[in-house]
Amino acid sequence: MHADDVEGLRLIDHHCHGVVKADLDLAGFERLISESYDPPPSGTSRFDSPLGLAVRRWCAPVLGLEPFASPEEYVARRAALGAEEVARSFLRQAGLGALMVDTGYRSDELLDLPAMGALAAVPVHQIVRLEAVAETVAGSGIDAGRYPSAYRAALEEVSKEAVGFKTIVAYRGGFSFDPEPPDDAEVVRAAGQFLEMAASGRLRLADPVLLRFGIWSGARLARERGLPVQFHTGWGDADLELHRSNPTLLTGLIRQFNRLDVNMVFLHCYPFHRDAAYLASVYGNVYFDVGSALHYHGPSSAGLLAEAMEVAPFSKLLFSSDAFGVAEQYHLGAMLFRRALRKTLDGWIGADHCDTATAKRIAESIARGNALRIYPLP
Repeated sequence: MHADDVEGLRLIDHHCHGVVKADLDLAGFERLISESYDPPPSGTSRFDSPLGLAVRRWCAPVLGLEPFASPEEYVARRAALGAEEVARSFLRQAGLGALMVDTGYRSDELLDLPAMGALAAVPVHQIVRLEAVAETVAGSGIDAGRYPSAYRAALEEVSKEAVGFKTIVAYRGGFSFDPEPPDDAEVVRAAGQFLEMAASGRLRLADPVLLRFGIWSGARLARERGLPVQFHTGWGDADLELHRSNPTLLTGLIRQFNRLDVNMVFLHCYPFHRDAAYLASVYGNVYFDVGSALHYHGPSSAGLLAEAMEVAPFSKLLFSSDAFGVAEQYHLGAMLFRRALRKTLDGWIGADHCDTATAKRIAESIARGNALRIYPLP
């Protein structure tokens, strides 16, 4: 394949977050390039990782530094340019065609949708996080009897312009839950304790009944509007109990959503990316990506994408960066994705498994075509 066959594609980043508004010191930057809450071993830094190495190699030149600049040089250059200029540079370097931004996590620290759109110079669309809506409703002072109707109304209102929903149930108990929708009586009983916790300042939804209610409320709206529902899957921070987030645990829910013609998109998936690829191959409503796992793999990213493509239909794999906090993740997610995709397809062509015309079509599908098919972008 010619480099332009992949480099020229305007990627649809179907799952990402905003970037921080403020300048970052070295410690602040390092916190945003790791999923760990614990400090690195004494005498080391977060840059001593595949992602840290990728930042030094591929991001330093974008800021006018030599490849492999030291962490101190890198962060000093960032500060000299200012947060806005840094974000603009990396967002525009990424070659994106549109962003779909999850606005439900730490939104007060991050640039909002209009600001992200202005810096990236591309359309930006909202993904609504189902659990964040529940926590907002719980903080509004309603009683348990009104919770079901209040949640449905709030979800419908906040998602009027949204192009999809997202759940982080993987973080709030995992995927081994009853796939049936709860009735309102169950929801009211569960809401009582949740609202008591909210009144005491503990505003974190973890009740399995209310989590199911949120997912099913999202699914019903998704069916009406032709939207997908995203599921954080696998790879994540230390709040996650990894073994509970294997997407095969959702087989019952997949079948229910399939009967309703509601698409499910599994995000990140590592180390369950092969499981997600299998599910995408046998269920018409399952799509997936490898998300931020790609740039966290750094030099090994091509192997990760190749594994994701082993059995997945080419119509079922999407691109996302899951960039959060630092715009470098947009640039790295896009660049490493392009390099990995080209390497995989060139290998297929070289081994006579694929012709160039078909490889171009596969690349376009994964980079943007599949997202344009399942999300209602204007």
